[in-house]
Amino acid sequence: MTVSIVDLFKIGIGPSSSHTVGPMKAARLFVTALDDADFGALSRIRVELFGSLAATGPGHGTPKAVILGLLGEEPETVDPAAADAQLADVRAAKKLTVLRRHPIEFDDERDIVLRARDRLPAHPNGMRFTAYDADGRVRAARVYYSIGGGFVADESGRRVDGVDVTGVPYPFRSARELLDICRRTSRDIASVVLANETTMRSPDEIAHYVDRIAQVMNETIDRGCSADGELPGVLHVRRRAPSLARSLAAEPLAPGGLREMEWVIAWALAVNEENAAGGRVVTAPTNGAAGVVPAVLRYYTTFVPGADRDGVQRFLLTATAIGGLCKENASISGAEVGCQGEIGSACAMAAGGLAAAMGGTPEQVENAAEIGLEHNLGLTCDPVAGLVQIPCIERNALAAVKAIAAARLALRGDGRHTVSLDQAILTMRRIGRDMKSKYKETSRGGLAIAVGVNVSEC
Repeated sequence: MTVSIVDLFKIGIGPSSSHTVGPMKAARLFVTALDDADFGALSRIRVELFGSLAATGPGHGTPKAVILGLLGEEPETVDPAAADAQLADVRAAKKLTVLRRHPIEFDDERDIVLRARDRLPAHPNGMRFTAYDADGRVRAARVYYSIGGGFVADESGRRVDGVDVTGVPYPFRSARELLDICRRTSRDIASVVLANETTMRSPDEIAHYVDRIAQVMNETIDRGCSADGELPGVLHVRRRAPSLARSLAAEPLAPGGLREMEWVIAWALAVNEENAAGGRVVTAPTNGAAGVVPAVLRYYTTFVPGADRDGVQRFLLTATAIGGLCKENASISGAEVGCQGEIGSACAMAAGGLAAAMGGTPEQVENAAEIGLEHNLGLTCDPVAGLVQIPCIERNALAAVKAIAAARLALRGDGRHTVSLDQAILTMRRIGRDMKSKYKETSRGGLAIAVGVNVSEC
């Protein structure tokens, strides 16, 4: 285990964990790392965005996120409603107060440089921050990478954020190792993850964090189901979750019918419409795939008899193990492996989490996760106009339905199956390496070209 639940499930703002949350964190990391002399001499900051961050960054809110990070904002605590006003103030004054303490001249058209055709070596989502004094001398320069799910790495590719998970009692780096631990200790997957987490914080703190994550997921669904109107950007996409939710609420519900799946669709749409509007969401494991786990979790608490808080805890702790395996053994970054790494991983997490909450064995849980991932392999990341809207929003809805089907299929079996979760994750990594870069969050291929809306219009 190399990923903690507090890292995999992070509270942030939309529309993208890799293009919004990660760059905001990186910008703040850069200015907080300046020593007193460099900070005091600071006169200008130049930010270069490379590869996917430059290609689709404007539509994903990357320049806005960088500015907020330089101001000292953090993804979990920034006020989405006030963010646009802060950005407008910086642009109007062409000044920025670094960490709310040190004013500098800042013109984002000059000081944020998009280098879409260039790539830094460690990852497609590269950033270079350079600090200058009044004489134009470089006082500090650092490279960061936004490696998916809001995680940030330094120039060497080493993560510079997150929890230290060394020394846990049950380390595992594959689903096979995880299942072996479960058999050897007579634990389920959730209790293995919980035992590891308790080396870093108390059981009450973990339970509180899981409750908080579930609460924010539900709040995002509720906001998304009540917020009519259009999403920002040149596509003028109409929010569909509110009208769908109202229509479903007015009709009688037949238990076990397709109406349940329509609610799941509405809930997933609601989350990703909120994400596309820059609202508060939980990365699960990314913002672009943030609707799958919440929608399936709401399905569990609403439609599964006997659902309770313990089941919610099992759901999210189990999903942590699955998402961590996807991240560490392949990728959850659309810019690195395509949308299979985002939606595919989210579907696997939701399927495995639901199977666990419904009483599945570790073998059935692993089977459910494998089914969810296997049937998203090869999925490209080709956002139209560089916005996290088409096909991203609908893709979450269908993946949520698929996750429920995967869990129920696995629960009808005994856990024995031909393709393992480890094999599916390895295949995702290999497909990602073979996939052309134009299909990996650049808006230069697939639907992004078929629809014919230029990224520069964003």
